[in-house]
Amino acid sequence: MSAVENVPDERLLIEAAQHDPARFAELYEQNFDRVYAFVARRVRDRDLAEEITAEVFHQALASIGRFEWRGVPFAAWLLRMAANAVNDRWKTQSREGELPEAELEAVGTDRALERQAMLAKLVDTLPDDQRLVVVRRFVDQRSIREIAEEMGRSEGAIKQLQFRALQSLKERVRGNHA
Repeated sequence: MSAVENVPDERLLIEAAQHDPARFAELYEQNFDRVYAFVARRVRDRDLAEEITAEVFHQALASIGRFEWRGVPFAAWLLRMAANAVNDRWKTQSREGELPEAELEAVGTDRALERQAMLAKLVDTLPDDQRLVVVRRFVDQRSIREIAEEMGRSEGAIKQLQFRALQSLKERVRGNHA
């Protein structure tokens, strides 16, 4: 199934889950591996990764009614929740003095997660076509050609949208740090 066909299917699944929480199971199945891998790379502890991943999906299920379809993959919403959950866990553990020695060396990842969360918020402010290109290119790791086919545009147009989006993000990041 092509990406173009998959997007409406995902939207229908989301709408079904919003009306009947039992329908959330398919969204869970489709996205579990990606969310778990994302969390596991950041916490490097299997039990903690499983616990945080469970929290993310519990939060997603509880919040599904507030999810608004904007053409961005559902996984992007979940990954933003995961980044926030990992970041919250780091803050809580550091306040309570619970960070194991090995994790103290990785506290720099807290700043990286904060940057990722800020960047995700900035990506949400981009025009729809630019946001879709950024998500497809950097979250879904699609090629320019795949994105062009999905959006029905030329590869040059996709490169231009990507360029404009990245320029806009650079300016907004500089504005946040000024």
